[in-house]
Amino acid sequence: MAERTPDDVALDRAAGGGSIRLVLMVALALVGAVLSLLLLGRDKADPWIIGLLTALAVAGVFALFAFAAGLLRFGVPDAGDELARRIVDTAGDGLAIVDPLGRVLYANARYRALTATAPDGEPRPVERLFTADPDVSEAVYRLAQGVREGRSLAEEIRLPGTADEPTRWLKLAARPAGTVGGARAAIWTIADLTRERERQETAFLELQHAIDYLDHAPAGFFSADADGAIHYINATLVDWLGYDLAEFGPGGLSLADIVPGAGASLLTRLVAVPGQERTERIDLDLRRKNGQTLPVRIWHRVSFSADGVPGASRTLVVNRSGEQGNSAADPLRAAEVRFARFFHNSPIAIATLDRTGRLVQANAMFARLFGGEAGAPRAFADLVGEAGRAPLQAALAPVLEGRAPSGPVDIALPAPAGAKEGGRSVRIYAAGAQDGAGESGNEAAIVYAIDTSEQRALEAQFAQSQKMQAIGQLAGGVAHDFNNVLTAIIGYSDLLLANGRQTDPSFHDIMQIKQNANRAAALVGQLLAFSRRQTLRPQVLNLGDVMSELSMLLRRLLGERVKLEVKEGRDLWPVEADLSQLEQVIVNLAVNARDAMPDGGTLTIRTANVTAADAAAYAEAGLAAADHVLIEVADTGTGIPPDILDKIFEPFFSTKEVGKGTGLGLSTVYGIVQQTGGTLQVESRAASAAGPTGTTFRVFLPRHVPKPEKAGKAAEPAAETPARPTDLTGRGTLLLVEDEESVRAFAARALASRGYQVLEAGSGLEALDVLAEHGGTVDLVLSDVVMPEMDGPSLLKALRTSYPDIKVIFMSGYAEEAFARNLPEGAAFGFLPKPFSLKQLIEAVKQALGRDM
Repeated sequence: MAERTPDDVALDRAAGGGSIRLVLMVALALVGAVLSLLLLGRDKADPWIIGLLTALAVAGVFALFAFAAGLLRFGVPDAGDELARRIVDTAGDGLAIVDPLGRVLYANARYRALTATAPDGEPRPVERLFTADPDVSEAVYRLAQGVREGRSLAEEIRLPGTADEPTRWLKLAARPAGTVGGARAAIWTIADLTRERERQETAFLELQHAIDYLDHAPAGFFSADADGAIHYINATLVDWLGYDLAEFGPGGLSLADIVPGAGASLLTRLVAVPGQERTERIDLDLRRKNGQTLPVRIWHRVSFSADGVPGASRTLVVNRSGEQGNSAADPLRAAEVRFARFFHNSPIAIATLDRTGRLVQANAMFARLFGGEAGAPRAFADLVGEAGRAPLQAALAPVLEGRAPSGPVDIALPAPAGAKEGGRSVRIYAAGAQDGAGESGNEAAIVYAIDTSEQRALEAQFAQSQKMQAIGQLAGGVAHDFNNVLTAIIGYSDLLLANGRQTDPSFHDIMQIKQNANRAAALVGQLLAFSRRQTLRPQVLNLGDVMSELSMLLRRLLGERVKLEVKEGRDLWPVEADLSQLEQVIVNLAVNARDAMPDGGTLTIRTANVTAADAAAYAEAGLAAADHVLIEVADTGTGIPPDILDKIFEPFFSTKEVGKGTGLGLSTVYGIVQQTGGTLQVESRAASAAGPTGTTFRVFLPRHVPKPEKAGKAAEPAAETPARPTDLTGRGTLLLVEDEESVRAFAARALASRGYQVLEAGSGLEALDVLAEHGGTVDLVLSDVVMPEMDGPSLLKALRTSYPDIKVIFMSGYAEEAFARNLPEGAAFGFLPKPFSLKQLIEAVKQALGRDM
């Protein structure tokens, strides 16, 4: 075996593996045995001596057999232990084993060299080596404390250099080592990191030199990711733009701040070439801090991963402004700069195609619309949706062949991945790019694309509004005619019931007729609500009070499977609405939500104030920029498919099974909200879409601001409403004006049976003739509103001229507000909505005649 040099010598106090305590115990035992035998005397000690010698002989024989069998070793090292010891002794890192008293039990040669211990000297533990430096001592203390707690730790320390020794970097590590030689010990390692840190410092200095070079280069440099965040920009480009370098830090200025308009799309919306790099040369304008433009030429390089994801860009920017002396001396260069500015700042997407229909060059707006630009190895037709590909290719074919274009084509673009909204729509025009000789390089066609998304949205919104208005007019007209029919049915039923007896077999049949007529009247009322022609009785309401009263009713309606959560906003503004109609809106939405959750779910009703500033977030719903109060009803149900979302407010449209709904619930909600002056918005995600399903209805009601003159009146106690008269008989002369003969006949008969003298007229002109005959004997005029020749409002105007004091009651299936605007300002009249019962008719007449009697 080769001789070990002094530098390779390791200290090993634990190599013997024996114990001095055990040796002392054996020696004391033998001495004690001899002394005991001497005290016994020779005669008595002989047997004990023979026995002791026999025991020692047996132990010796067993020891010899154990040594021969390999169970005991006397000074013969194990080959595996020797190999491990050599590996540790020659390790590149210093290693020492230290007992709890701070004594070094083992230290390899590297440890002795790193700690400057002489080969024959006593090595010191790490805890006593670096006491002169407070920072290093603190690190060593943390390591020692971790070992005492049974943890393994490591730290890097820096030893300041001196005149004789350079600065050194060491990595110290400590971990528990269990028991060595009968004592608990710790293993300390020291690694010299000086060379590695010197290489890192050298690399950092070289990088710093490179950055300094880039910062002061005569060209601009920057690097940005696919989202437009700038990761690096050199000082030259920052100086050209007039900014401070600190403004481009994390969260600072982005690519969109220095590239105006759609120009940033040329640098971020590149068509992916998986696994390759793309370099584009682009002429565009950058925006200085003072708002002025800086014409530049850009070489933009991007690497794409194997799945087409773009990485960070490396971009070279060359200043082409006149102040650099480029364009001022070269008219052609100046014209090129002006053309690039016009080309990329155009609001119209422009691109040139080769004869195969592939992109050759495109401007910034084209990159924003289609996500591709010049040099993209894709056909233009590949950038549109599957549905628009065929018509686009048909429109481009004649132009690419050198013939006249066929005309514009409207194309729907596919929606971006993960986008909430649908894709955009464009109108594309194509023109030939070939000269008279049929040659123009690689460019065979020029395409122009105009974004028509907003126009299409407005057209769809206008068409939907027109459709809803037409349906509303139809529903209102049908409701008016039905009200006349129902008035006659209910009226004649009342006449039969008044003259019949409950024991009569037909009495219950008549009751069924009246009850079903009342049900039909309720349906007609919902149609009137949709057409916004129902009678409303608005009052100032606090939504918090309304929701508190409705909560118990809603919980009973929803059942046990649906959990109701009511989240009321604080300090809600008042609103002006019809209480019963507003409650109907909330109940209808809650019932629809319940039906959309057959397996149970959560219904959340939230109220909140929406300021004029916050209203911009709901601009898509047509919400005006004013203060509103929001009622939001959200469920976790199955959602509404997109193809029927535009039809849910139409009357009698329903997705429920036959017999489980009339289809008037949401149409009623729509009409009430619109007639109240509010706005209705719906968002839904059906089960076929990704993410959680459910529907959210938002009702926005205008904030009520009382006028100053009405504020004083509001403080006065309201007058009590007089009780309805129980005596329904009366006297006086009435003029009944009604073009519907069945309604006129019922009303005339009912009033005559209560003691009134009834004059009849089938139109407004006929009513004037009757009044001319009877003069001032007529006490009250009951008139329909919609009549041929002369309607009710025109009749009232004529009556006020000749008979200013005559009382008038209008009967109509429409709301009072539907015709009140056609009356003279301040005109006094009563109103009786159709359909009405016999009792309601008599009470209205009695109250009208009894005001001044």
